[in-house]
Amino acid sequence: MTAWAAKKDELYDLYRELILDHARKPRHFGRLDHATHTAQGINPLCGDKLELYCIVDESSRIKAVSFEGSGCAISVASASLLTDTVIGLRVAQAETIFDAITSRLTRRDDGDRNDIDSNFETRYEKLVALDGVREFPSRVKCATLAWHALHSALNGQAVPATTE
Repeated sequence: MTAWAAKKDELYDLYRELILDHARKPRHFGRLDHATHTAQGINPLCGDKLELYCIVDESSRIKAVSFEGSGCAISVASASLLTDTVIGLRVAQAETIFDAITSRLTRRDDGDRNDIDSNFETRYEKLVALDGVREFPSRVKCATLAWHALHSALNGQAVPATTE
C-alpha cells in the first residue's frame, strides 16, 4: 500500500467516525421556538423526514437553526453537519454552500472541483465527510435532503423539499 493510499484510508475512517458521531448525537436537534423560516424535507425513497427551523435576523444572518424528524444515519448526520455549518452565516453564504454541497454530491466523476469551490475542502472540512456517499447513489438523496430543506426554508417555499 502506498503512503497516499494509507493516508486516504485514514481519512475515510476519520470521516466515517464523524458521520457516525453526528448520527448518534445530532447537534441542534429539536424544535426551534420563534423560527422565522421553516421547511419540511421528505425523501420517499428512504423514508427520511425532517423539519428544519431557522431564525434569520434583519441583516439576513442565520442566528439559529435546528431540525427534528427521523431518518437514516446519513440523513441525520448531514442535517447535524448542516446546522453546525450555517449558524452565523448570511443567507447568501448558506445558499452558496447549498450549491457547493449538492454539486459535490451529485457529480458523477471526481474531475477538477475548482469549478465548484476551490476552497471548499479547507473552509468546510467537516462537510467533506459526506463525499463518501457519492459511492452509493441511493444515499446521495439522504445526504442532500436537509440541504434542500434549508434552501426551501430560506426561499420561503411552502411545499415540502424533496430529493425526487
